[in-house]
Amino acid sequence: MTTQQPAVADHPAEDDRPAVTPAVRALAIASLVSEIGIVVTGGAVRLTASGLGCPTWPRCTADSFISTPEMGVHGVIEFGNRLLTFVLTAVAIATLVGVWRLRRRQPMIFRLAVGLLAGIPAQAVIGGISVWMNLNPWIVGLHFIVSAVMVATATVLVKRTGRVRDAERGVARPASGAGRTLRQLAVAIAVFTGIAVYLGTIVTGTGPHAGDHGAIRHPFDPDIVTRLHAFPVYLLVASLVIATVLAFRRPEVSPRLRRALLIADAVTVLQAAIGFTQHFTGLPVLLVALHMLGACLAVAAATNIVDEVRARPVRSPVQRDTALSTR
Repeated sequence: MTTQQPAVADHPAEDDRPAVTPAVRALAIASLVSEIGIVVTGGAVRLTASGLGCPTWPRCTADSFISTPEMGVHGVIEFGNRLLTFVLTAVAIATLVGVWRLRRRQPMIFRLAVGLLAGIPAQAVIGGISVWMNLNPWIVGLHFIVSAVMVATATVLVKRTGRVRDAERGVARPASGAGRTLRQLAVAIAVFTGIAVYLGTIVTGTGPHAGDHGAIRHPFDPDIVTRLHAFPVYLLVASLVIATVLAFRRPEVSPRLRRALLIADAVTVLQAAIGFTQHFTGLPVLLVALHMLGACLAVAAATNIVDEVRARPVRSPVQRDTALSTR
């Protein structure tokens, strides 16, 4: 009588390699940096009144895809920002190629990479429409909101690739330890951040930095919309303070979640300080640019908190095989 040996599953060669290679990890970080970077350079276009430096789209002029000497520095700045879209596209394509083999093993990472690539043509079209409509502040605001969504997506990609990499290296990540209250506060932090960012686009669309001296502005009272913008910021600060105190009073809360809250605290304090200072000093260009950068960092920080709260342990291929063999 022969003893039947248990069947051993044959794994494709790709399963023997790490899911997150150093290259994939680097591309995920590059995606986040480039998404934030193009927001800052887009802000430079607007703050230098170069928004219509290329007065049409997709061409820069009716006869040329590139700026001409007659268009001056504004044409160079606007065309330079358009060229950065190709850098963003190259990073997104390289990221998608890098995670292609993970589309079954790590479908979330693959979907995030697809989303980042798909967002680029969407942003290009919105940017083109804003040029066609002479920098209508509603369209310009939408352009920024989509950029914020892209920053959040890239942040999640960085977080998920880091989590999978640690699992493959055998680095344990404890559960967040967040109870119901902390989970609710995380949602509140994300919501208040989103509202503050959106209302910030209304404030910007009402202010003097239109991107072109002839662009239309929102017909709102600047002081009123600024106060409306500040209200969700107060709620955000309150939510962060309560969440941080709870996190440090409860020993079961993970160090990673505590660190995420502290990072968000620091970003929010700096962002609020810049916002108040720019408002009472006549909106100097440098502070407005820093405030735009701060808005992207605030979105990334809020996303970081939500991801840490909702994070689930990721098993490495070895752990998965061990679990299967014990069944």
